[in-house]
Amino acid sequence: MKHELDHIFKPSSVAVIGASTRKGTIGRETLHNILMAEFTGKVFPVNPKASVIHSIKAYSTVRDVPDAVDLAILIIPKEGVIEVARQCGEKGVKGLIVISAGFSEVGPEGERREEQLTSVIQEHGIRMIGPNCFGIVNTDTGINLNATFGKTLPMPGNVGFITQSGAMGEAILAQAKDLGIGFSIVASIGNKADISSNDILEYLKDDPRTDVILLYLENFGNPRNFTRIAREVSRIKPIVAVKSGRTKLGSKAASSHTGALGGLDVGVDALFTQTGVMRVDSVEELFDVARALSAQPIPKGNRVVVVTNAGGPGILATDALVNYGMEMPSLAAGSKTKLKKFVSADASISNPLDLVAGAGAEAFGKALKVVREDKSYDTIMPIFVPPVTIDDLDVARSLHAALEGTARTVLSCFMGVEEKSRGVNYLKSKGIPVFKFPEAVAKTLSTIDQYRHWRKRPRGKHRSFEVDSDKVRAILRAALDGPDGAIVGDEAIEILKCYGIPAASYQQAFSAREAASVARSMGYPVVMKIASPEVLHKTEVGGVMVDLRSDKEVRDAFAELRKRVGRLKKGEKYSVAIQQMISGAVETVMGMTTDPSFGPLIMFGLGGIYVEIMKDVSFRISPVTDSGAREMIRSLRSYPLLTGFRGAPPVDLEIVEETLLRLSQLVKDFDCFSEIDINPFIVSSDPASCKAVDARIICKDCPWH
Repeated sequence: MKHELDHIFKPSSVAVIGASTRKGTIGRETLHNILMAEFTGKVFPVNPKASVIHSIKAYSTVRDVPDAVDLAILIIPKEGVIEVARQCGEKGVKGLIVISAGFSEVGPEGERREEQLTSVIQEHGIRMIGPNCFGIVNTDTGINLNATFGKTLPMPGNVGFITQSGAMGEAILAQAKDLGIGFSIVASIGNKADISSNDILEYLKDDPRTDVILLYLENFGNPRNFTRIAREVSRIKPIVAVKSGRTKLGSKAASSHTGALGGLDVGVDALFTQTGVMRVDSVEELFDVARALSAQPIPKGNRVVVVTNAGGPGILATDALVNYGMEMPSLAAGSKTKLKKFVSADASISNPLDLVAGAGAEAFGKALKVVREDKSYDTIMPIFVPPVTIDDLDVARSLHAALEGTARTVLSCFMGVEEKSRGVNYLKSKGIPVFKFPEAVAKTLSTIDQYRHWRKRPRGKHRSFEVDSDKVRAILRAALDGPDGAIVGDEAIEILKCYGIPAASYQQAFSAREAASVARSMGYPVVMKIASPEVLHKTEVGGVMVDLRSDKEVRDAFAELRKRVGRLKKGEKYSVAIQQMISGAVETVMGMTTDPSFGPLIMFGLGGIYVEIMKDVSFRISPVTDSGAREMIRSLRSYPLLTGFRGAPPVDLEIVEETLLRLSQLVKDFDCFSEIDINPFIVSSDPASCKAVDARIICKDCPWH
C-alpha cells in the first residue's frame, strides 16, 4: 500500500462483519453489492450465526478468517462495535468502514461511545471511515469495490465524490447515472470520527483517475486544514461543493455592523472564495457543473457564441449569459460571409445565431463548422428545439461531427426533449453535456469562469509591518479589566494608529466653550459626536452633527447632543468628540467579526450609515494576503465608485489594500477581539485624506490577560 487510505479504497481483501442471509438488510445488501460489482479481491462474510452467506463460507469472528484482511466493514449493533474494532486491530486490519449508527449523531452517550471507538483504532493504527456512514466505492477496473448498501452502482468516470450524508449520497449517485456522470471514487464519511473530507481531498489530489471533485458538506471539522488542503488541490483539480446549513437559528445579535453582516454563512463563502472551491446553491447545480467539467475543458475565457433554431431560447440564453458576466462578441466578418451562402434568408446572422425553426441537422452542422473556426469564442453553445419533422438524433450526430476535436468548450441545450431521448444519449456518449434550459448553461459557465479567474490569480503573500504592539497590549489589558470590554473614541483610534492605520484624531470637549475652542484650533468645518461608550451606533440616536462652521454652531450642537444622549450612568460625565471634517470622498467600512467555526473574518465594503442596508461587503478569513485584499476590494458591486465614476478621481487603492493588511495583522497578533468596526474609513484620491473617522472594538477574554 502506497498510501494509508489504500487499505480502504484499494484493499486486496474485505471482511463484511455483520453480513446477513436476510434479503433487504444492510448486512446482506452490502455483501451483495461487493459481489455484484465483481470486486477483484477476496471477500470474507463474518457472522457467528451463519456458516454460508451468499454461497460464500462465513466466519464467526474476524479473527477466524484464515487470510490477512485489509478492510473490515462493520454492520453490527452499536453496542458491539468497539469490541469488534479491537478484534480487527488484533487481526492486523488497517482499514475500517463503520456503517453502524448510534454514535455522536445521537447525543452525549453516543459521543462517549465514539470517543472509545476512536481510541481503539488509534491504539491499533487503523484508519476509519464513519461511523454512521453509507460506505465507499472505487470503480477502478483493478478494484471494482462497491462497499455500500445503496441500490445504484455508479458508472466509472473521472469524478471523485465526498459526502457527509449517506442519503444524499445515494440520491446523487442515482441521478448522476441518469445524467451520464461517472465516478472514480465515492466516499460517505458520516461522523468523521477519524477520516474527514480533508483526508480524502488530499488522497484524491494524487489519484490519476480523478479529474473533478464534488463535495456535499454539512459542517467543517477543521476549517484551517481545509483551507490549506483545498487551496492546493484546487490548483490542480476543480472542486465543486454544496454546503448545507446556510442559516443560523438562534444566533446572537451582533453589536457592530461587521458582526451583523457576518452572520449569514459568510465564513463558508469566504473560505471557498479563498481556496478556489466552486460553491453551488443546489444539488441540481452541482450536477450541472460536474458534467461540464468532467466532459469538457475549462474555457480559456468568458466569450460565448449561441447557435440555435429558435429565437426565444436564443434571447433567454443571451440575457442569462450577460447577467452572469459572460461576453457575447459578434461573429467575425469572415464567418458572416460564409454563413450567408447557405443559411435561410430569415436567419439572424449575429450572436446568437438564429437558424430559424426549419433548421435541421444539415443547417446545424454547416453553421457549427463555421463557428468552430471563428477565434472570437471560448465556448460554443448549441440550442436545439425540435420541430415535429426533425429527428433530434440526426441533429445530435451532426452537432458532434461538426465539433469533434475542437479545443473549445461545448455545452449544448436540447429543449423539449426527453432526458433519455436518443439524441441526448448520443451526445452524452460522445462527451457533450446536454442541458434542459439555457439559463442552467449560463450559470454553469459563470461558476466555472470564476474558478478560471482564481487559478490565474497569483498566489498571495502575507505582509508584515512594524507596529507598536506593546502599546496596544496595554490598552487592551485595561479594557479587559473594565466592565464591558468595549473600546471606543480616542483609545480605539490609538490602537489603529499603533498598527499604522491612518485615523483622524479626536479631541474631547466637556463644555460648549471648550468645544468651540477646540473647533477653532482645528479649523472649520468640523464634526461633533457623542463620546459616551454606551452609545455604539451614534447615528441611530442622532449622535453625529456634521459640517459645523462657526463657534455658535458648535455651541448649539453641544447642547443639542446633550439632549439626545439622555440620562447618563451615575458618575459618567457628558462629553463630545470633535474631528476635522473630511469631504469629497467615499465612505467605506472595514472590520472583523468572529465566526464560531472559522475564527476571525476580515470585512471591507461600502460604508457610512447605509452599510447594513446596502450590504455591499466582502469577507475573507484572517490572515489576509495582499492578493486577497485586492480581491476583496474588486469584488464589491460599488467598486466603480472607487476607480473614478463619472469623472470623479479614483481613490488611492494602495492605501486601502495596505490598511486591510494592517488590520489583518492586528487581528492575527491579538486573539482577544470579538468585533472591530472601522466605519467610516474615508478614501479619496488624496492619500492624506484616507483615514478612519470612527472605530469601535469589542473585546473578549484571552489567555494572555
